[in-house]
Amino acid sequence: MNKTDKDLYILGIETSCDETAAAVVKNGRVVLSNVIYTQIPTHTLYGGVVPEIASREHVMKINQVIEKALTDAELGWDDIDAIAVTYGPGLVGPLLIGVSAAKAIAYAKNIPLVGVNHIEGHICANYLTDNELKPPYMCLVASGGHSHIVRVDDYAKYTIIGRTHDDAAGEAFDKVARAIGLGYPGGPKVDKLAREGNPDAIQFPRASVGDSPYDFSFSGIKSAVLNYLNGAEMKGEEVNKADVAASFQQAVIDVLADHTIKAAIDHGLKTVALAGGVAANSLLRETMKERAESAGLTFNCPELIYCTDNGAMIASAGYYEFIEGRRADLYLNAIPNLKIGER
Repeated sequence: MNKTDKDLYILGIETSCDETAAAVVKNGRVVLSNVIYTQIPTHTLYGGVVPEIASREHVMKINQVIEKALTDAELGWDDIDAIAVTYGPGLVGPLLIGVSAAKAIAYAKNIPLVGVNHIEGHICANYLTDNELKPPYMCLVASGGHSHIVRVDDYAKYTIIGRTHDDAAGEAFDKVARAIGLGYPGGPKVDKLAREGNPDAIQFPRASVGDSPYDFSFSGIKSAVLNYLNGAEMKGEEVNKADVAASFQQAVIDVLADHTIKAAIDHGLKTVALAGGVAANSLLRETMKERAESAGLTFNCPELIYCTDNGAMIASAGYYEFIEGRRADLYLNAIPNLKIGER
């Protein structure tokens, strides 16, 4: 889909939360470098991300991460066709660090600047794994702050089909992980413990939202888990944490997968994809694949390294924005509550 005859090299910068990341991607698909500095060990001490600490760590690391991305790609600034940077959604402090760095480089090196929506970046991570994937398709975006079903109409055109009415899926994982004493980050720890448990041991609710067949609500299942744990404690009963983790995880994933498959079928699409941090969950990947193929649909998901926040997905999304002629000026600002599809 490249509208020029030359290869385009995009530097992607991502600092929306607690990963300082930069990458260079060729033509939106070929990853030449992907550097991620994670702050998880720092924030584990506090049981979650502390925005002020995250901002300070981004300031300390961002120049090193960007320089390493260029070095690993074996390119210089003259080779970079555009700088793509996440400007929302996310934590305002961390976002501002990435946006400021990108604007400074764009100005100093006279390189075009492209603003990228973080969630759209997660969707574009699928292009880094599958060179053949093309719109239209239905994508489930599940992360700590977001749970959306998105119809990808074109490379830079998105329509939200379903969304959560309360907690995001990843947020529910983190809260349940805390409740059963697993700590932070909750998602991977619940996934690991659930492999030792029985997903049918406890019947947690599969919530639907009235007349919105594609929407989600996870506050009810979170409350159900807390009530189960409190009830067991009051009765002096021992809790099998692995069974709790497995039963909770199964309930959440049943809803995520079923709603996404239904949305794809109802909209006449033949492909479903997965994106976001929760896309790294092993059961979600397996379940989505099984149910998609049972429905006669093709299934796509990114490699695990592209499920976490990373610069390569931002570079890919930035490439498709860039070839559509979209540019940001030096007044680009962080928008912490940026919505999918907003420009």
